[in-house]
Amino acid sequence: MKRVVPVVIVTVLAVATRIPYAAEITDKDVRQAIERGVEFLKSQQDESRGNWPEHANQPGGLSALCTLALLNAGLGPEDPAVRKALEYLRRIEKPDMTYSVALRTMVFCNANPKKDALLIERHVRWLEAVQIQEGGTKGAWTYSGRQGLGSGDNSNTQFALLALNEAERVGVKVNPRTWLLALDYWQRTQKPDGSWGYEPGLRATGSMTCAGIASTVIAAGHSGSGSARVVGGTISCCGQREELRSAERGLAWLGKHFTVRANPGDTSWLIYYLYGVERIGRLTGRRFIGRHDWYREGAELLVREQEQIRGYWRGLGGLESNPLVATPLALLFLAKGRRAVVMAKAKYGQDDGWDLHAGGVPNLTRHLETAWGRELAWQTIDVNVATVEDLLETPILFLSGKQSLALTREQQENLRGYVEQGGFIFAEACDGKGCDGKAFDDSFRALMKRLFPNSSLRLLPPDHAVWFAETAVKSKYLPPLYGIDACCRTSVVYCPQNLSCLWELSPGGRESDLPEEAREEIDACVRIGQNVVAYATNRVLKEKLDRPNIALDDDGAPTEGRDVLVIPKLSHGGGSDDAPNALANLMRFLREKTEVRVLSERRLLSPLSASLAEYPIVFVHGRRSFRWNAAERTALATYVKNGGFVFADAICASPQFAASFRSEMEAIFPGERFERVPVDHPLFSDEFSGFAVTEVTLNEPKLRQDDDRLDASRSAVSPLLEGLQVDGRLAVLLSPYDISCALESNASLECKGYTKADAARLGTNIILYAMQQ
Repeated sequence: MKRVVPVVIVTVLAVATRIPYAAEITDKDVRQAIERGVEFLKSQQDESRGNWPEHANQPGGLSALCTLALLNAGLGPEDPAVRKALEYLRRIEKPDMTYSVALRTMVFCNANPKKDALLIERHVRWLEAVQIQEGGTKGAWTYSGRQGLGSGDNSNTQFALLALNEAERVGVKVNPRTWLLALDYWQRTQKPDGSWGYEPGLRATGSMTCAGIASTVIAAGHSGSGSARVVGGTISCCGQREELRSAERGLAWLGKHFTVRANPGDTSWLIYYLYGVERIGRLTGRRFIGRHDWYREGAELLVREQEQIRGYWRGLGGLESNPLVATPLALLFLAKGRRAVVMAKAKYGQDDGWDLHAGGVPNLTRHLETAWGRELAWQTIDVNVATVEDLLETPILFLSGKQSLALTREQQENLRGYVEQGGFIFAEACDGKGCDGKAFDDSFRALMKRLFPNSSLRLLPPDHAVWFAETAVKSKYLPPLYGIDACCRTSVVYCPQNLSCLWELSPGGRESDLPEEAREEIDACVRIGQNVVAYATNRVLKEKLDRPNIALDDDGAPTEGRDVLVIPKLSHGGGSDDAPNALANLMRFLREKTEVRVLSERRLLSPLSASLAEYPIVFVHGRRSFRWNAAERTALATYVKNGGFVFADAICASPQFAASFRSEMEAIFPGERFERVPVDHPLFSDEFSGFAVTEVTLNEPKLRQDDDRLDASRSAVSPLLEGLQVDGRLAVLLSPYDISCALESNASLECKGYTKADAARLGTNIILYAMQQ
């Protein structure tokens, strides 16, 4: 499925009890496997007709499955193989068999829904018409609408609902009765233990339990089961919501029986089952099913089992023994499951007060997918058991509620560490429109005072980027937003009013039926959410399998000694500690990637400190103008002439700091001038056991007009460092482009500078070079 649907379900990222996986699979491994699988499918296509060999009873079905896999693997409708396949699928005269119709519908919705709108509409009406209307399988689908082809089954029913869901996502409305009948069917036929079989009464299997979970979530999401309502033109929040206990029970069963090595309860259909696992993991926001990191384990299995020469997969018996069935299913798991996480809901406390509007974040994610033109994922993180490293798996942590936010001291410290390591907190009090969020508001403000005593929640002004980072918002509907500046940016954004309630009312399509006033207010709140997310992430997300690339603590660090490198920061009046974790993160990276013994604790020294001479390298950064006094200049001159090295960085490419630093150093060493370090200089190479960094990615903010979104260009350039020679030795280095903000969080849309990876490699090279002079 291309987009997410509203989910009314309690989901938990269970991070406390992981099962280790056999290998540390990487995103590169997965991408290469996808590329090989794509090439295999292309090699099997009939180039003249555009199809693949079809199953006799499903006209266009197998070709649609292969095409759907190619689309989700990143090929666009203009790709020659996809273009020929679309032309072939359009020539199929009429809807006939459920699998084929459903798969073709999903293809048209994923490729070019505007061009194929009439075909999508025709397929939707056919699926509505052939839904079973009476009997024990009322609400289900079977192979066809023709008589004599059997009662409903859960596999056909799942595919019909997947297709209808895709159709609604692209604006083709489905009869509400269709969703209600389907939801009733799945809930009515669920087994007492929470599982489902292929048909009611048959044995439970993992693949069909996945089908049941996904189908109930989809059907409920289109049946208005959330806690937000529009009554008489008035928006009402925090109402009674229909709990999706059937999906919870299904997830509990699957968690107990989970494995990626077999389809629980069945000896076949392994890859079809994995395709279902991917779907429920994504739809419910779960990174873990039971104790299992489902995507990491499944990806490791599929990468290992792929045929390495031709790039295909075979499943366990039945139709999966055909590589043209198994391969597209494997590609769908790998490609859809690796979608980057854009934000996570924070689960706290013992009840569901943290998730009053469960469909809000999924709907906001869907809007971001449309705006950014890419597939995204969301998750839920249980802060009751999450570590700082677990929290850093998401760029944004969303905190919501109306009750008091009661967190333990350890949980509070984890939130502080999360922000200090570059994380972003987006919070709201569910207040107004029928909700009383005063208790949450009071407790959140108190929490921020405890976590960030040197900062405070300030009302964000109209020129702050959160108001325009993605899109303009009508001023009539602007709620107040408060922020805390931590690290190099505003790292906490707080709204004391409901936002997720209005996101929940924006699934797409159906809000057009609402009164204009309500529709405009919903749209404004969605836009605010998009702006905050764009500001927080810079629209740059880490790959799902990538671990946080900066170590989080000093476990295993050496104790201080003569062979241990410590680098202090120099104090000045221009923001000498405005990125407090940048140097510490660089030192941890240095320790992790090289054999240098380093201590990463933060030390801020005055140039007049008696201990300055003990350190071979000092670091200085800032974001404002400054001046050292005569005594400080003299002390620094002595330090450098005695062999010391000064490494400087302009935080967020501050021209004021860069100009002041150049002026101060040139005053300290009269007659010397900063010059650009040539790209063939050894410090840009791996000569000193570092990295080859002759080319880096530069993030450069674009000039914007009043209605433009905040944006930046990214280009491959040679790194820019300026050096100053002292006694014939390169003794002072300045980066006028940002390194610090990137090391502390991520490259900002407002900062001219390097990516986090390039900043870490460049900083490492500078330190290694300085150590060996």
